[in-house]
Amino acid sequence: MTDETHETGEPPAEKTDTSPTGGHDVVVPLRLYKTVVVFSTLIAVVSVVVGFSLLDAATLRVSVVRSLVVVVFSSVGIAPGEGVLSAALAALGLSIIAIGAGIYTLGTRFRTAGMGNAEADADDSDNNG
Repeated sequence: MTDETHETGEPPAEKTDTSPTGGHDVVVPLRLYKTVVVFSTLIAVVSVVVGFSLLDAATLRVSVVRSLVVVVFSSVGIAPGEGVLSAALAALGLSIIAIGAGIYTLGTRFRTAGMGNAEADADDSDNNG
């Protein structure tokens, strides 16, 4: 092992395989970990709110979001049918929610060197005697 450090003075990120199913945790510096957690959570929350707003627009004919979408489409000369618009808004809303969940899931794969492995900690607590 070499004693390499980045510009921040912290060791480089390491990949460690911690799951028997092949999942990977990535060990990163604390500052990067905080950034990843904050932004992945922010993106997940915003995508859930936007996704459910689009689902609401797909199911309600009097939604503010639906009215804005109809105005935007009519300003460019497109007049989608009610069923097509509802299906498109619902599909877009579900897709945005799924993307936010995926980003959050990927963000949970990061950890810092001092955090340890949750699965290994759980295995150690079984032999409490």
